[in-house]
Amino acid sequence: MSIGALDAAAAYGRALGTGNTGAASVARPAAGAAAGGGFGSMIENMVGDAAQGMRQAEQASALHVAGQGDLIDVVTAIGAAETALDTVVAVRDRVVSAYGEIMRMQI
Repeated sequence: MSIGALDAAAAYGRALGTGNTGAASVARPAAGAAAGGGFGSMIENMVGDAAQGMRQAEQASALHVAGQGDLIDVVTAIGAAETALDTVVAVRDRVVSAYGEIMRMQI
């Protein structure tokens, strides 16, 4: 049985009682979750930071190719982007695993 990341996020929303029950509601979290800095906003920040790190790595690489950047800056930016992406993937894997365990629980 394959469990998608959106299914896990929807289950988390239902468990919190915020009414997030599907992909559309995951894209726009409830006002209570945003005000309290809940799990959804934490994930949103992590994904945003990872995307920003990848953009910075791409810019540093482009500058280096153009002869204007330093190789150390490129390696540092790529390392930071890789670490951020690995963190996001690890959190996603844990959420999906927890969702799978919850679904296997007997009521």
